Amino acid sequence: MKRLIIALFALAIFACEQEPKIDYAVLSGKVENSKAKKATLSSTDFKSEIEIKEDGTFSDTLRISENGFYSLSIGRESTAMYLKKGDNIDLTVDAKEFDETVTYSGEGSVENNYLAKKYLNNEETTKDVASFYSLEEDAYKDAIGKMKAKNLEALKALESADADFVATETENLTYDEYGMIDRYGRYHAYYAKKPGYEVSESFVPDAIKNMTFDNEKAYKSSDAYRSIAIGKSLNPIYEAIGDDHLATTTEHLKSIADIKIPALKNDIIDNLAGFLVSPGNPNMESLHNFFVSNATSEDTKKSLTEKFEKNKNLMKGKPSPQFNNYENHKGGEMSLADLKGKYVYVDVWATWCGPCIREIPSLKEVEKKFHNENIEFVSTSIDEVKDHDKWIDMVKDKDLGGVQLMADNAWKSKFVRDYAIDGIPRFILIDPNGNIVSADAPRPSNPKLVELLEEELKMQP
Repeated sequence: MKRLIIALFALAIFACEQEPKIDYAVLSGKVENSKAKKATLSSTDFKSEIEIKEDGTFSDTLRISENGFYSLSIGRESTAMYLKKGDNIDLTVDAKEFDETVTYSGEGSVENNYLAKKYLNNEETTKDVASFYSLEEDAYKDAIGKMKAKNLEALKALESADADFVATETENLTYDEYGMIDRYGRYHAYYAKKPGYEVSESFVPDAIKNMTFDNEKAYKSSDAYRSIAIGKSLNPIYEAIGDDHLATTTEHLKSIADIKIPALKNDIIDNLAGFLVSPGNPNMESLHNFFVSNATSEDTKKSLTEKFEKNKNLMKGKPSPQFNNYENHKGGEMSLADLKGKYVYVDVWATWCGPCIREIPSLKEVEKKFHNENIEFVSTSIDEVKDHDKWIDMVKDKDLGGVQLMADNAWKSKFVRDYAIDGIPRFILIDPNGNIVSADAPRPSNPKLVELLEEELKMQP
């Protein structure tokens, strides 16, 4: 009998050891009135795309590494979610009234229905954005204090909610308040029409002034904490860089090495590399190497390397990529080779691009200044074919000078891809021999453009 008991006990232990470990959550749902083909669930270190069927239904088993906060995006809409291992959540939503209709059922629904109601509560408080941010300091603090209190009351009233969720969300509500205090000065200056406005010394609590960003869990779970951390990390770097980002060196970026949260460091690198790993910067290679050595995300490193590889052949002195047979607004076609023997300042733009259009008056002034010099100003539209007539009309209506061309395939034009252009306006300067002077030249509104052109033109034989 004793041997039998021991045998049964050993069998029980073995059976427990063989029981599968739950490391996933199941997310299902149905979306009404949406053409979206997929839903995307993401966090700072997780991303999964879920197929949405023709009838609007979706379902997936998600291998999550840890319990925590995520963002679910469907089309242009998104909502905050909390997932823990073992959850089996069903979501329903009408895309026409996304925030008002998102509802959860099943295991894990308690926390997520709270988050949906929290969003609506916050939206109700801030819906009249201009009036809200025009409030004076005391009234503004009172409003966000009441919003926090209402959310905290709803949180405490939850039944059977995950204990870690309640504890984390309690902290998040404080960070939400901090975030709104942190941005008040900027928003109040804009909406209350008070240029140069600065908050009073007592408005910002010492807790915000003395924040140290070493809480990795808060960075993952709180949008507000993440926003403050990114802003406080970027501000000194922007100040160090100054107005001329194309003169940036690794010395300007040294504070990145001191960032303690890996995800924050990667986000800062992603933010800066987008415009600093530029062929217009003679220090591009050292900047690229610095970013790669500090990044901890393989995706970030891969993106950095891809950008560098695209840009390294666009450095000063390299042969310029060519465009061929672009439609000329004045009639016929033109290729870059037709302009050999002259400097060529290329403005890559589109009729729908506000920043591009704002550069037009300055561009006209620069054209006028260098009218008799050995330089051609070429504006190349990357509008879609459907907007061809709009391009024709805008050139006429705004009396655009120089050479006005339309690219052969919008964003997919070979010239655009060869110059690694992923944002406009973009300005390029090419010398009379067809070599690159700057693949990221100063824009017309920047006085440095005139300095650059004068320096180049006076070096001609």
